[in-house]
Amino acid sequence: MGLHLSPCIKLIAARAGAASCFSARVILRDGESVELQKERKFNELKASLGPLYGRSLQYCTDACLKRYLEARNWNVDKSKKMLEETLRWRSSYKPEEIRWHEVAIEGETGKVYRANFHDRHGRTVLILRPGMQNTTSMDNQIKHLVYLIENAILNLPEGQEQMAWLIDFSGWSLSTNVPIKSARDTVVKYFLDPKTFQKVKFVYPKNKDSVELMRSYFDVDNLPTEFGGKATLQYDHEEFSRQMAQDDVKSAKLWGFDKHQSNGFGGAEVAPEPECLAPPLS
Repeated sequence: MGLHLSPCIKLIAARAGAASCFSARVILRDGESVELQKERKFNELKASLGPLYGRSLQYCTDACLKRYLEARNWNVDKSKKMLEETLRWRSSYKPEEIRWHEVAIEGETGKVYRANFHDRHGRTVLILRPGMQNTTSMDNQIKHLVYLIENAILNLPEGQEQMAWLIDFSGWSLSTNVPIKSARDTVVKYFLDPKTFQKVKFVYPKNKDSVELMRSYFDVDNLPTEFGGKATLQYDHEEFSRQMAQDDVKSAKLWGFDKHQSNGFGGAEVAPEPECLAPPLS
């Protein structure tokens, strides 16, 4: 099963990390400006998807479609394929239905959590510390990560389309921690586009160039020392659980789950969702 999420992840890691972003390369047609070509391709993608229902309709906002176009260099066919795969995965996995109490055990050590600060561009920050692994179920580890990615998106400021990941691999041994290695490979394969992964840069807190790179993205007073900053990295599981419980209420309201629905689905499912969202992929 592939995990196909929206192309909005910006990854920055300590000791083995990255700074990358998506960009669009637009080829001009005769007499057509960049803006007009983007608008034409956006309308083409929107029309090619056909009618959408329920949560798929709610997910496919104009901003969402433009993200997929940018992730595929404004190639409509490739963007459509990527988006259809995402919709199929979301219809099956239902990431918006995951609640904190289902994955809270995974977060007891703070191996992955949403930071209480943003980067200089207002991006939500996820901190990942594989060395703090405390479970062996890869399925639940992935479920926990998916929940936090959805939560990070939920907490993006208006107009912001990216999040940042800070990964500290200290204390993590590939040879002795097979479940984490498998989870790492899954994340790399499914969450990062190959073109984006090629932009990964290793960042070392004691390296001058690395420190300057991190400072260009973060306020050092907020950035933990593990990532070259001055702040102390602290994780309070009880406090974080309270925050996630509040966010679960916010998420339920966003997707309409707080409304009574006699068919057992959330309020976002106003109409039954078709079994096939789009023509089968070749």
